[in-house]
Parts: sequence; structure tokens; C-alpha cells
Amino acid sequence: MEASTPAPDLPDYPHLRDHFAWCLQVMGGVTAASRRLDIDERALRRFVSGERPLSANLLADTATALRRLIADATAAEADLAAALGDQPGAI
Repeated sequence: MEASTPAPDLPDYPHLRDHFAWCLQVMGGVTAASRRLDIDERALRRFVSGERPLSANLLADTATALRRLIADATAAEADLAAALGDQPGAI
């Protein structure tokens, strides 16, 4: 069986690093993103600072984690809306 090859590093585009950092903030910050991505906080900070190159796998994992966060938030909103029912000012 062949060993899988790691995804190639992406070119160093500062806007891509900035966007990755923003995605981490959307997940609740570096600590929360670390838990969601199962990646050490220090490693995430190194990706953001440019010390470590971003890879396609990292970005794909980040997109997957964001989709899970969206699903969790959607479910939480639905639960709140159901709990509030027809109350004035309900969602």
C-alpha cells in the first residue's frame, strides 16, 4: 500500500492567511478553532503568522469545521425559535 502524499503547500498569499485567521475568529478564536480542528493552538498561530505554510488540506478541514458550526448554529436557532413559539419579539 502506498503512503498518502501530503497536500502541497499553497503559495504565500497574505490575503489567504488573513482569510484563514478570520475563519478562526468565526469559530470562536484560536482556542475554539484548535478544538474544532484538532490542531495545537501554537500551530494555528504559526499558520496565521506565516511561520508555517497553509495547505489545501488545512483549508479543506477549516471549511468542513465551518460547515459543522453552521449546522450547529442553525439547530440551536431552531431550538430557540421553537421554545419561544408565538411570543412577542420571538425570532
